[in-house]
Amino acid sequence: MRFCLQVDLSVSVSVFLKAPVRRWEPHPPTAVMEKSNVYGLFTAAIETVLVKCDRPAHPLINKTYDFERVYGPAESQQVVFGDVCPLLTSLLDGYNVCVLAYGQTGCGKSYTMLGPHSKKARIPPWGPHSDLGIMPRAAGELFRLISENPSKSLKVDVSIVEVYNNDILDLLAKERRTEVSGPKRDAPTSKAAKREVSPPTRQPVHSAEDFIALAAGSLQLRAQLATQVHARSSRSHLIITATLTAASPCDSPADRQSPGPPLEGRPAWGRASPGSPGAQRPAEQVHAKLQLVDLAGSECVGVSGVTGSALRETSFINRSLAALADVLGALSERRGHIPYRNSQLTHFLQDVLGGDAKLLVILCVSPCRTHVAETLRCLGFGARVRQVQGGQAGEGSVAPRKPRNQ
Repeated sequence: MRFCLQVDLSVSVSVFLKAPVRRWEPHPPTAVMEKSNVYGLFTAAIETVLVKCDRPAHPLINKTYDFERVYGPAESQQVVFGDVCPLLTSLLDGYNVCVLAYGQTGCGKSYTMLGPHSKKARIPPWGPHSDLGIMPRAAGELFRLISENPSKSLKVDVSIVEVYNNDILDLLAKERRTEVSGPKRDAPTSKAAKREVSPPTRQPVHSAEDFIALAAGSLQLRAQLATQVHARSSRSHLIITATLTAASPCDSPADRQSPGPPLEGRPAWGRASPGSPGAQRPAEQVHAKLQLVDLAGSECVGVSGVTGSALRETSFINRSLAALADVLGALSERRGHIPYRNSQLTHFLQDVLGGDAKLLVILCVSPCRTHVAETLRCLGFGARVRQVQGGQAGEGSVAPRKPRNQ
């Protein structure tokens, strides 16, 4: 079951909820997916989720949660993308857009964002397939929109990083990369700073096929590990960024030398020096940015059974997810200070968590009794995100859905 939550801020935030996909069963499958462990996780109404659980020596759980979308296990990837697709039109209007998958490990976040894994490779098959995830579908839609608006003369650059143990690792860097991850890079800052940081490598792509091929190659470098919950547990947050650039209306030497401070909520990566990797070309300016984020799953150590370095990875994953919750909580309460810098993850995503950006969160949860604590934590996160609202729904917001046929 997938749940979708859409919230509207000056940032436009949405949250969807999705149930786990059976082909992504945890490892070993019988450990936590036995029929006797499937308890009450129901859709009480079209977009309302009811969680019921009665366990010996535990208090009775009977809670309801409301979201913009709730997807059952029978609903296809195309249905999910149909609700994501309207947000992409906001890119052409100059808005930053982020689609983010959140949830416990083994519940289908990577499946939702990227598509199915093949048995012989660590990357999904990119051919025409009904199970294609949001990323390849978004790439196709992005280039379709650009082709229908030739007057904007938009170009697309792609950067791909992972946040591993609170380090930003550039998966497109040309330097020698290790088997698991690439060279370390600092998170780009959206504020003027005394020390200029090096932005991630940005590589131009000219079609959806180029976009998808670039992502597929980089996914082989992402950190993964087999745990007692998932055979291919992601140990890092994956962030795929498509930066749209357009010809600058003012291209004088003075303008190039004094770009001025970036606007809140708008991309600032173009301020890199011309010689740096992925630097913005002198006659172009950033128009908008699309970020597709496959977060590492939250973990209960007692269930996943990790030890040693994997235990350290789990600690960093859970702390960064807590930092993300703190940022969204601060936004929902309209605090004067938003703690973006408490984590490299939130620092990197600052442009799409605040300002005039549009954020869509897809929650992936498990119906298993074993994972009830993580399920409730995930649903609570979604409920908290849903409080982040301040403005009216933008043009790219998800429209109310008609009742399903019973």
